[in-house]
Amino acid sequence: MAPASATLNTLVTALRARSLDRTLTTALPAIDPLDPASVAPTGLSVLDCRLGGGLPRGQLSECVGPRSSGRVSLLLAMVAAATSRGELAAVIDVLDMFDPESAAAAGIDLHRLLWIRGHVVMNPGMCRDMNQRALEQAIRALTLVLQAGNFGLVAFDAGEAPSDALRRLPFTTWLRLQRMVEGRQTVCVLIGPEPMARSSAGLTVKLGIRNSESGLNLQSGLNSEIGAPNSQLPVPDSFLGPLFHGLEMEARIIRARARHRDAGVVGFSSRAPHV
Repeated sequence: MAPASATLNTLVTALRARSLDRTLTTALPAIDPLDPASVAPTGLSVLDCRLGGGLPRGQLSECVGPRSSGRVSLLLAMVAAATSRGELAAVIDVLDMFDPESAAAAGIDLHRLLWIRGHVVMNPGMCRDMNQRALEQAIRALTLVLQAGNFGLVAFDAGEAPSDALRRLPFTTWLRLQRMVEGRQTVCVLIGPEPMARSSAGLTVKLGIRNSESGLNLQSGLNSEIGAPNSQLPVPDSFLGPLFHGLEMEARIIRARARHRDAGVVGFSSRAPHV
């Protein structure tokens, strides 16, 4: 594996060669977080309805959940939605688990995607320091991409990284990243097994596996303090892409800043096999 400094220098060179360095983007207008246009649809309509249109631009967001909770499917849907809008997207792939063939099948325009491959050693014990160094290198890569500022979506995928290594990252890391993206047109989303950014996150969506009878449905369970009853509504097939076929999932908004989001639970499932 190439030294961290060489890898990051290569990234800087690539960003400049593609005219994506910060010098071309300092004139981008600031955004109003309360403006309805300052969101980016995720590509999953049932979730976007709860999010007020999509993920907020100019904020640090999180999509977290255990393995098989739909993290990867949601990530691919978000990137596909961004590239279909003509935006540039970047994926910092901490564990080098991103599959370009699956991405293309999901509708991602690979010509509009910057894929930064990383590596985290999964074994405990003596690999602890290597885990931490690899994560810190991935954070530096994320910082460089955010500094470039010309991306509609930047995703930091640490989905299978060891939780203890993620917890050891200092809180100031996420605070600095939030300040870096604040007021800009970029959606920055962290993908992981559990919340990482804590109070620095503008929006946190928690994914989980939902046990229910087969069939396609949307189940909404609002928080008790809101005072609205639970409801169950049919969901058109067009609301769910093929990425979510065969999955029974739920998404709960557990943190939302700047604009009102529905605090309930979105559940959805499909009888078709998962792709």
